[in-house]
Amino acid sequence: MTTAKKLAIWMDRTNAHLMEFTTVPITTNILHSRPQQQSSEFYKKIGDVIKNYENVLVFGPTDAKSELVTALKADHQFEKISLEIKDAEKMSQNKQHEFVREYFSRR
Repeated sequence: MTTAKKLAIWMDRTNAHLMEFTTVPITTNILHSRPQQQSSEFYKKIGDVIKNYENVLVFGPTDAKSELVTALKADHQFEKISLEIKDAEKMSQNKQHEFVREYFSRR
């Protein structure tokens, strides 16, 4: 991923769809959590990506998004990053991109 300042993450317990908000079409990179993988390892992988952004939206259908943000806020490395949580249902990639465009266009 590049150095865009805004990142959106649609996530559930097993997948995190990372989408940079830029002027070009949004692309999605997907991180997967293996069944035997601990959620803390999964969250660390996501956190490693988030470090490069200023504004991060985390959305999705499960409470994994809240657990991720809570873990990140406990780490001083993320204190200057704006983290926001939004509830969202399961959605297609096109719907995710539409949600991200709408969210960041209003900010």
